[in-house]
Amino acid sequence: MLGAAPPVPLLVDESEVEITAIRAQGAGGQNVNKVASAIHLRFDIGASRLPDGVKARLLALRDKRITQDGVLVLKAQTHRTQEMNRLEAYARLHELIHSVAEPPRVRRATRPTRASVGRRLDDKARRAQTKGLRGRVSEGLA
Repeated sequence: MLGAAPPVPLLVDESEVEITAIRAQGAGGQNVNKVASAIHLRFDIGASRLPDGVKARLLALRDKRITQDGVLVLKAQTHRTQEMNRLEAYARLHELIHSVAEPPRVRRATRPTRASVGRRLDDKARRAQTKGLRGRVSEGLA
């Protein structure tokens, strides 16, 4: 692929992302009970301005975070601050989008070489002979 243009980084417009601050789950003492530091990120894949191919590959992912309506839902709650969780949610969103940004390579069917076909047939003949010797021994030969 000489002369191919470098891939354009896919950026998500912040207006296409809905962010909600919620209380985090799990351990954390009193801080968890009184501070909404976890982030709930919702991204509507169908309504976004991503290229159609990227949208199709995103929707084709078998990911439990994508709803039947085509909305990607991410929850970030590992950090103590809301800002760090927001950055983590955006990072995970961009990582998921970039994982499907490049279309998969098309597989071209190839034919086996004559030598490999010959080796396979020789092996089959040897195996058939081995298995043929495993049968009952007839009385006339003994």
